[in-house]
Amino acid sequence: MQVSKKEILHIANLANLKLKDEEIDTYLEHLEEILNYANIINKAPISGLEGTVGINQACNVFRKDEVIESFETEELLQNAKEQQQGMFKIPKVIN
Repeated sequence: MQVSKKEILHIANLANLKLKDEEIDTYLEHLEEILNYANIINKAPISGLEGTVGINQACNVFRKDEVIESFETEELLQNAKEQQQGMFKIPKVIN
């Protein structure tokens, strides 16, 4: 697919890019390659294919929410530098 320099400059302007004169030809070639590849993909035969939503059939697996034994508060706080009312006390970081 042919792309003009005017179109490249317009796209660059929309993207707020400042292209140098020597970069325009490079961007022109790259954009043409991308558009040509997109045309090849668009022409791929798709008749007889099933529609898919995703690549694989993975799904979320949820576990039952159960209450289990945990650590005692004192055990969790034993290495705390400071504690207050059964919680970690940390230095104030916002004035």
